[in-house]
Amino acid sequence: MTDKKKSPESTKLRSNFTGLEKKIIASIQADIPVTKRPFLELAKQINVEEEVVLRTLQRFHEEGIIRRLGATIRHQISGYEANAMVAWQVDEDRIDEVGKMMASFEGVSHCYSRKPLKQWPYNLYTMIHGKTEKTCYKLAEAISTMTSIKNYTLLFSREELKKTSMKYFP
Repeated sequence: MTDKKKSPESTKLRSNFTGLEKKIIASIQADIPVTKRPFLELAKQINVEEEVVLRTLQRFHEEGIIRRLGATIRHQISGYEANAMVAWQVDEDRIDEVGKMMASFEGVSHCYSRKPLKQWPYNLYTMIHGKTEKTCYKLAEAISTMTSIKNYTLLFSREELKKTSMKYFP
């Protein structure tokens, strides 16, 4: 599924999911089977046809309920020992432009904006990953050079206390 930007009208939250829709959402909240046809496996688990699952997920995507499906990699196991949340101070009129540039870097897994505070002027955030802290610093410098954003700070992860996906329907 591609990540298309939805208009505010198309992303209105629904609270009236059917029982089947809740089962389909619940089935994709956990690990999706690594098989040739993972949605067939999920369909079997909830006793429906694969096409029903696929059509429902496609409709949810079109309605903006599901933005994307993605894999979560356990970075420590894959050799990435360092993570840093980088907080950037970006002119508001450049947020979209700069955010797209930052998100294009291979080592960036998250990129989002927040409203700044008087005592914390940063308004754009990236999560970057590297084999070492030094590689994270180098990536942040490369991003800074490409975007001309000079005011930023790196906040390194020291200990992972919790990492789970949200469960909307048990």
